Amino acid sequence: MHISEVLRTHNPAISFEFFPPKTERTFQELFEAISALMPLKPAYVSVTYGAGGSTRERTHDLVVKLKRETDLTIVSHLTCVGSGRQEIHQILSKYQASGIHNIMALRGDPPKGCTDVQIPEDGFQFASDLVWFIKQQFPEMGVGVAGFPEGHPGTPNRLQEMDNLKRKVDAGADYICTQLFFDNRDFFDFCERCEVVGIKVPIIAGIMPIVSRKGMARMSELALGARIPAKLLRAMHRAENDGYAEGVGIHWATEQVVDLIDHKVKGIHFYTLNKSKATLKIYESLGIQSSESLQHPVE
Repeated sequence: MHISEVLRTHNPAISFEFFPPKTERTFQELFEAISALMPLKPAYVSVTYGAGGSTRERTHDLVVKLKRETDLTIVSHLTCVGSGRQEIHQILSKYQASGIHNIMALRGDPPKGCTDVQIPEDGFQFASDLVWFIKQQFPEMGVGVAGFPEGHPGTPNRLQEMDNLKRKVDAGADYICTQLFFDNRDFFDFCERCEVVGIKVPIIAGIMPIVSRKGMARMSELALGARIPAKLLRAMHRAENDGYAEGVGIHWATEQVVDLIDHKVKGIHFYTLNKSKATLKIYESLGIQSSESLQHPVE
């Protein structure tokens, strides 16, 4: 099922994101987390890609394993930085042969330790080029793209940023999934700015609960440009230990989710960090046992 169809039949569509483990032990831990989250009945799950395509094979292996061993709808991330068209075509052909029909198309970051990457002669300059290529070569594929409510860290000009996003949508993107954010006003403003420039595809809100003060610092490093509101900072600094800090982060994320649902957002995407506890606690705080309890009638 394409995610565009999922978004039409689930209102809102709740989804989870995982990343490919590095070892067999962490692979087993991930599947334990996935098993714990499955009773929540996500509409789909996605699997990330390492910087510069560094986890390409592990991503493929995890995606195929999830497809084979579960009845989940799967989205595989795909970055194009440093890759040529033939290489990307081969990857997409493997996914197609494995029954994977949803791609999150991203430009991607350079490999660790590199500040820049030479684009191959037959490579991709922008994510919009990758979206266009997928839609031309694999028209049966569903394609999502990334949006940045607080601004893309590489594009300080916010007008230019929205033009770039519009190009991805015009190239054939079916939906937008946002980077994490901690103030829903940023998300709602982003949605309005999308409307102003003529973007009409569904927008999914990305949520990542903070589970420790160390995790908050790490999150700020990974999601460059992420703005942590002063009220949340005060609450985290007031927490006497990481156990209380986790409670603060889960409470904050729960309040975000409630507000998003009340505003009839099209979807909510939980960045799980391959753990189940925080997501399970959010559902518990919402007073529900599965995503089905959040559903509104489809209009």
